[in-house]
Amino acid sequence: MTAPTLKNDVFLRALMREPVPYTPIWLMRQAGRYLPEYNETRARAGSFMGLAKNREYACEVTLQPLLRFDLDAAILFSDILTVPDAMGLGLDFLAGEGPKFAHPLRNEDDIRKLTVPDLSRLQYVFDAVSLIRKELDGKVPLIGFAGSPWTVGCYMVEGQGSSDYRLIKTMLYSRPDLLHHILEINAQTTRNYLNAQIQAGAQAVMIFDSWGGVLSDGLFQEFSLAYTQKVVQGLIRHHEGRAVPAIVFTKGGAQWMEGIAASGCDAIGLDWTANLAQARQRLGDSVALQGNLDPMALFGGEAAIRAQARKVIDDYGMVGKGGHVFNLGHGISRFTPPAAVQALVDEVHTYSRSKH
Repeated sequence: MTAPTLKNDVFLRALMREPVPYTPIWLMRQAGRYLPEYNETRARAGSFMGLAKNREYACEVTLQPLLRFDLDAAILFSDILTVPDAMGLGLDFLAGEGPKFAHPLRNEDDIRKLTVPDLSRLQYVFDAVSLIRKELDGKVPLIGFAGSPWTVGCYMVEGQGSSDYRLIKTMLYSRPDLLHHILEINAQTTRNYLNAQIQAGAQAVMIFDSWGGVLSDGLFQEFSLAYTQKVVQGLIRHHEGRAVPAIVFTKGGAQWMEGIAASGCDAIGLDWTANLAQARQRLGDSVALQGNLDPMALFGGEAAIRAQARKVIDDYGMVGKGGHVFNLGHGISRFTPPAAVQALVDEVHTYSRSKH
């Protein structure tokens, strides 16, 4: 089947640092609980995993924000924890508590038995990617994604989200050999998983290293970045006749941006604590930058939203030359008013066109 012509490739061109008519925008977690239509679909699905594992539901919620807002990319609706679920750790999402694993990795035997899973256990994700591409009909590019080996490993050892990362850091300091085994398996699996998403139709991929910033200098490079780099360097980088850009986002990782940029990725995502002008000064045009509005700015009212959007665009500068994708510095809050997103998207497009 021949893929339909992409009608809007501004997002992909910006990632490849090619000239663009305006600054493209998409939002991390753009298909989510801030949209009433998402909540309605999730209720029909019965549970989060019921939503994620049904390709029609996953497609429906992926497309919902694009029906409301003039966004420049779609991102697959899924979760970073589908990978350890496929490894047999038993993922569940409890109401009000978030993700939880029935079988976290706590003893040496379980860790030694961990292997790269058969990708057929994740076929529902690839089926969703193919369906979303078909339904998009070339409107905008589709982003596939995965968690970084370190971030996914945190959940696998802790068994759920953590405030202090005590269990995985205990392993890091007392049995680094066991943690390296987990991370090596995660890196191989994540590479295979993202490549299968690309083959199913993803036109760019993003690695979410959400918890890389909890590591100290030196340990970040050894336990997070080294394994993210293994994933990046094993990715399919050209498919369907064009480049497939790879984005790496490490929350709290701005101090290591040179190392992240050297991983081989095409773009790095920055959280709201980073200054885009300083990032450009440090990195030159070696990679594109994605970000980095504070998600809480969307609660400040329309005038503040528009002013903050302009500040991010001005910080990056060079509108029109590519290299910048506008995004939040982390996922959108479930409490965000949809009207705030409308104002943000409008301002990013309008203001960046005026600066061209």
